[in-house]
Amino acid sequence: MRIAVASDHAGFALKKSVVEKLVQENHEVYDLGTFSPEPVGVGPFAQAVARSILEGKAERGILVCGTGGGMTVVSNRYPGIRAILCFNEFTAEYARRHNDANILVLGARTIPEDLALRLVDIFLQTPFEGGKYAERLAYLETVEREVWEILRRRFS
Repeated sequence: MRIAVASDHAGFALKKSVVEKLVQENHEVYDLGTFSPEPVGVGPFAQAVARSILEGKAERGILVCGTGGGMTVVSNRYPGIRAILCFNEFTAEYARRHNDANILVLGARTIPEDLALRLVDIFLQTPFEGGKYAERLAYLETVEREVWEILRRRFS
């Protein structure tokens, strides 16, 4: 699977572990930064992963910051992105099963590394159920179109 991965400084060490795991499992990994523990903001990294999915360069994404909150907020600004902050096996499984999440967000300061790596496995291996949950995605697309129309009118 093609997977884009990024972090801020708080998630740098965990991101390195995630990338190593994905490479060992023969995934095609796009490490989009950061590349050191020097302080940086989450925005550009969340944007890079979201764009890579929307442009078809990656099938899924993984973002890591201190709590996961900043990465979740920024990446979900992009239509078609369904980034979910996961903190246990249940949230990772149902992020995929019911919401077809395309970005897993992890809080490096809120969960231990071994749990984070298990969540990566669950996120990548769990299929989307479809059915009534496909209707949920269709509804989200309707909401996204409505937002775009409001913004178009506001800024035209």
